[in-house]
Amino acid sequence: MKHRNTINICAVLIGCFLVCAVMAEPITVAPQYEQRYSSILGELRCLVCQNQTIAESNADLAIDLRVEVKNMLEKGATDSEIIDFMANRYGDFILYRPQLKPRTYPLWFGPFLLLAVVLLLLYFVVNRQSKDSNVKLTDEEKTQLNSILNQTEEKYTDD
Repeated sequence: MKHRNTINICAVLIGCFLVCAVMAEPITVAPQYEQRYSSILGELRCLVCQNQTIAESNADLAIDLRVEVKNMLEKGATDSEIIDFMANRYGDFILYRPQLKPRTYPLWFGPFLLLAVVLLLLYFVVNRQSKDSNVKLTDEEKTQLNSILNQTEEKYTDD
């Protein structure tokens, strides 16, 4: 039984090592393209991870996109051509800083609009509560309230 557990543990460790070795495989770029390559990778979002650039991500799609950027650089494409190609192919969400155009208005203005709606709702709720708090008590209710307050005062002053 111990022998079987040892074999299983070794198999898992070897598998992890192989996965890490594959994930760590760097994409080599010619020295004249390194700065542009890094800059472009920093502007493109990994569609799988969403909170990482394709430079940071180890997802298969990010690796494919890095290779695609490298190939386009080597074919002589400009930075804007590469970014436009990626945006046309994968949508504006791939860009960390999407261009301001009617199609991307929700990305740019949506958070501010949502904040304005929440603040407006909060204002109405608070304003409504303050109006409701100005309730007039009848003479009978005032007498009852005073009686309760007096009883409470007596209880705590006797102790």
